[in-house]
Amino acid sequence: MNEHRILVVDDEEDLCEILQFNLENEGYGVDTAHSAEEALKLPLGNYQLLLLDVMMGEMSGFKLANLLKKDKRTASIPIIFITAKDTENDLMTGFNLGADDYISKPFSLREVIARVRAVLRRTTSGEPQQELLTYRTLCIDASKKKATIDGCEVPLTKRELELLGMLLRKPGRVFSREEIMAQIWNDEAYVLDRTVDVNITRLRRKLGIYGKNIVTRLGYGYCFEAE
Repeated sequence: MNEHRILVVDDEEDLCEILQFNLENEGYGVDTAHSAEEALKLPLGNYQLLLLDVMMGEMSGFKLANLLKKDKRTASIPIIFITAKDTENDLMTGFNLGADDYISKPFSLREVIARVRAVLRRTTSGEPQQELLTYRTLCIDASKKKATIDGCEVPLTKRELELLGMLLRKPGRVFSREEIMAQIWNDEAYVLDRTVDVNITRLRRKLGIYGKNIVTRLGYGYCFEAE
């Protein structure tokens, strides 16, 4: 039996049962709650991961997450939002609240299991992650899931932020496309080398003067080069 315990919070009882059944088949201990209010009555500190629906009754998943992140007893518990709300504003709201991932309905159970596995691997690996990564006036705040330049937030997607963090955490180290795909896209299928290239191009453009610090090593990969 896997030692990780997961709480699924969704007002769709059938969906809770399906997720519980499949995650338990993977060896996880799984409990369910059908509202945010019901979840708050549980010993939330006992869980290693929360799967939260956004649109629920009187208290939304966003509001629940906000409460949990303000409480030091639950602030470090990773959260994955599972929801039909998938606009860019919704995604940014979720990540600004400290979500670790965001899965849009309808979804495949294989996708959910892969993302659960990836988040737990990342958050329970025992490897401490730096809260702040900086280079001159470029800064990544890992706890707030955002990047800033001269104090102004840079509008990065989740993948772009993770990619920048990966490169900035080890300046000068060259990461191959395969390494980047394995770490940033985890177990996702159908990720192509071109996906990495496209995200690097977008990231460079968004970083302005720091875009040139992301260097291509032909035949090898990419690195963040400090001047």
